[in-house]
Formats: sequence, structure tokens, C-alpha cells
Amino acid sequence: EVHGKGGHAALPQFTVDTVLVVAQIITALHTIVSRNVDPLETAVISVGAVHAGTAKNVIADTATFRGTVRYFKPELGDWLPQRIEQVIAGICQSHGATYRFHYERMYPPTVNDAKMAKLVRSVAESVVEVPAGVTSHCQTMAAEDMSFFLKAVPGCYFFLGSANGTLGLDFPHHHPRFDFDEIVLSIGVELFVRCVEKYCGLVET
Repeated sequence: EVHGKGGHAALPQFTVDTVLVVAQIITALHTIVSRNVDPLETAVISVGAVHAGTAKNVIADTATFRGTVRYFKPELGDWLPQRIEQVIAGICQSHGATYRFHYERMYPPTVNDAKMAKLVRSVAESVVEVPAGVTSHCQTMAAEDMSFFLKAVPGCYFFLGSANGTLGLDFPHHHPRFDFDEIVLSIGVELFVRCVEKYCGLVET
């Protein structure tokens, strides 16, 4: 939340324009990953909501924005919020604005157990019969409740491909037309059952 000094849009010299401040902050935040994070590491800073002002000819005295931060390397979880606030503080100071910064830690990275991932993969290779087959190249920055389970017990989080272009079911998540081919549910059930059987030694390994 950025606080400045509102006023008439025709007299900007008497104001502290919070819209301008927030615009510069957002632009600067996107340089953190490209210029402060090791290129061989992975991180994401995305601003998804910005709110300011009520009229086109009034400079707003307050502006707010919200976003999300994603990363894989645990050390970045402590460093990123510090760096984000440094950027916000520096830009606000240069414009004579003040700010209130709230950072909520929600989800840790989802990290599979190597042995469980190997078990799931071996089962999937015998169950999945689609052109794409089984692949390990499906990392994503999406947050997932499974991360908390995996911190407590060994496990494996995996994806089931469900797109079917022939039926028009190939829109991505969060798209207004997202839907999936329900035939994949039967594959998921078989995967789970066979994984349990193999884990419990009910079938040959």
C-alpha cells in the first residue's frame, strides 16, 4: 500500500502521485529475478492486482497492489521478501511517498521424495498408453497443498495430462473455457491402486 499526496491532475507539482510510484515499483520488481537471482535458479514475481483512484482528473493519494512470489530454492524464501521491500522503500523514498508492506508466507516448494517418485514413474510407464507417454519435464510454479504433506511424509505429486484437442478440451487452467477429458480419471484411479499394490509388495517390483 503506497501513500502519497492527492490533488488535481492538472497540478501534479503539488502532489505525490501514487499511481506513478506504484508503476515504477512494479517495473522494478520484475528486475529482481532477471538481475538479482542466479540465472540457473528459478523464481517468479507477478503482480496480479492494482487499485488506485476514482476519477480520471484526480491524482490518488493511495494506491495498492498485490502479487505472488514463487521459487524452488528454499534460501530464496527468506531473501526475496527482503529484496522486494528494499525496492519498494527505495522508490517510495525517491518520490516522497510512504508505504505499508505485508508479505504472507503461504506455500513452501513442493518437493517429491526420490524413491516415491521412482515408484510412481515405474507404475505410470506400465499404465499410461498415450502418445505423450510419461515425462519428468513438468515442473511448474503453481502452489499446491501437497507441499505440506511432502514435508511430513515421503510422497510424490504428479500430473495427469487431460487435454483433448479433438473434443475442444485443451484450454489451460484458469482459462474461462477450461475443462478436461474425464477419461483421464480412470487412468488416475488405476495409477493410485497399482502404486499402493507395489508399495505394499502385493505385486512384483
